[in-house]
Amino acid sequence: MADARFVLLVDRGILAVGGPDRRAFLQGLVSNDVDKVSPAQARYAALLTAQGKYLHDFMMIELDEALLLEGEAARLTDLKRRLSVYRLRAKATIEERADFTVAAVFGGDALAALDLPAEPGAARAFARGVAFVDPRLAALGARCILPRDGARSALIAAGLEEAGFDAYDRLRLGLGVADGSRDLVLEKSILLEAGFDELNGVDWNKGCDIGQELTARTKYRGLIKRRLMPVTIDGTTPAPGTIVFTEGRDVGEMRSSRDGHGLALLRIDAALDHRQLRSGDAVIIPERPAWMRLAEDGGA
Repeated sequence: MADARFVLLVDRGILAVGGPDRRAFLQGLVSNDVDKVSPAQARYAALLTAQGKYLHDFMMIELDEALLLEGEAARLTDLKRRLSVYRLRAKATIEERADFTVAAVFGGDALAALDLPAEPGAARAFARGVAFVDPRLAALGARCILPRDGARSALIAAGLEEAGFDAYDRLRLGLGVADGSRDLVLEKSILLEAGFDELNGVDWNKGCDIGQELTARTKYRGLIKRRLMPVTIDGTTPAPGTIVFTEGRDVGEMRSSRDGHGLALLRIDAALDHRQLRSGDAVIIPERPAWMRLAEDGGA
């Protein structure tokens, strides 16, 4: 295709939840509705602490009578351990699937190359695995979960050109979408600060899950004062965690970045009033993404 590329995401991995109780088991734990996950529909979700703070985020899709959780490879063992604590008598299995690999497919023609509609989460069988539109934002393209043996050749056969991770990362940063623990602080970050509501990561009607009450309270009381936003960096790229300030006042901190673009967790008022923001030696210019809804404009 003219503008359709893929990158194998070596930092992503698969945790498979199987058994007859797999849906009921996960439903009471994660932020999205597991009953809406199917071979034709993916969902984005998170596992939180009891205080409603971030632990893990992942995409969920059904394949071969198992629910596949696509998350950070380096943290799959921790995710498995945390889920196992709640398994108790549930007839559910939890196993890492190293035989699968994950690819991101992106570019203007990416969804057409995989015969997918521009609908977040839409999925279909592909190359002995599954392809689905990124359930957060269709502009991010698609994800493929494929048998490790032959994944690259299957993607090339679909007319896709292999790209470097940096090209995909620049797209993500420009759209203002978090990349797991690169941008979210374990046991501290709040989902709604990172756009999980607008990015389809929370189902408000599914019933209880861990941390759900505090997440809902934050939403309905309008307690969100900071948001993760894309920024342009003019100067030396600040390290993650570097304070962002204006007129001597701390208004946020940097997260991940690449090639003069990054994400920063910023006070909403400071990000919107066009003051000059700085971090380290750099000028930081925030840009509100089109998908973001804020209480300030009646969108939250």
